[in-house]
Amino acid sequence: MIDKTIIIAEAGVNHNGSIRLAKKLIDVAAKSKVDYVKFQTFIAKKNISTYAQMARYQIENTGDSYESQLDMVKKLEISFEDHHILIDYCNKKGIKFLSTAFDFESIDFLKDKVDLYKIPSGEITNLPYLERVAKLNLPIVMSTGMATMEEVEEAFNVLVRGGVERNEITILHCNTEYPTPMEDVNLAAMVTMGKSLGVNFGYSDHTLGVEIPIAAVALGAKVIEKHFTLDRTMEGPDHKASLNPNELVAMVKGIRNIEIAIGNGIKKPSKSEYKNISIARKSIVAIKAIKKGEVFSINNIGTKRPGTGISPMKWYDIIGTRANKNYYLDELI
Repeated sequence: MIDKTIIIAEAGVNHNGSIRLAKKLIDVAAKSKVDYVKFQTFIAKKNISTYAQMARYQIENTGDSYESQLDMVKKLEISFEDHHILIDYCNKKGIKFLSTAFDFESIDFLKDKVDLYKIPSGEITNLPYLERVAKLNLPIVMSTGMATMEEVEEAFNVLVRGGVERNEITILHCNTEYPTPMEDVNLAAMVTMGKSLGVNFGYSDHTLGVEIPIAAVALGAKVIEKHFTLDRTMEGPDHKASLNPNELVAMVKGIRNIEIAIGNGIKKPSKSEYKNISIARKSIVAIKAIKKGEVFSINNIGTKRPGTGISPMKWYDIIGTRANKNYYLDELI
């Protein structure tokens, strides 16, 4: 059971292949007080063929800098050796390291270096990949960008058949467009998946700004993943759809505030508002001078602040009875 929202700061490939920049991203993530900083682990040639085209957003965000998707991704690859440097640096900074693997060799490399496993959207229809991940004996967070509900269910069932407990799987709603247009977010689908599969759900966000992941938490998201960068003007495929450092801090603060604000669901006066009850509520009062023995009626009593006297909810208990003393204007009955 997840007690609080897990926030994953997605550094992804925004290090541009530089360990120096990757460390700076870790610094930013640690300062923002997220739970994890996440990278991507892959061997480019084992994931992308020479025929794979670049996505439109990749072309728009990188211009004509690369001849192919493989050419672009090769320059964003981090060696396994450099991963050890980043893991040690995360430990030094007091933040959990996480990464998404895209090939079998990378899956095997990460299995004893992370405490949960993140399946990216692009692998949700990759049966051999899903079966390999199911054997890791780790909690799984699975993104579902570009997928139909049927594809989500099929991937989920592969994991369960592979031995993953249902309560160890969190399904992330996601839209794989960078940035995602607001009309394509469809946060309601996140709740639909969670209820349909009977599991925790969350949201992997590619919109601009911080309001959508915060709204997702208000709807019950238990995991939030969000790309961040040192500078959105940097060259690379994902920088433009990422948060800058200050925005990441604002998102984390907003999510933690929402968690507190959701509360326990019991409707009762809060500790802070008790003092205002007598000030804001009203009591039954004399709206004119009333003599002893006079009958209380709508002509001589009404309701006014403060709420320290008889509640107006007792109105009909008072109407028609007689005054047992003289009352002056505005005196509490």
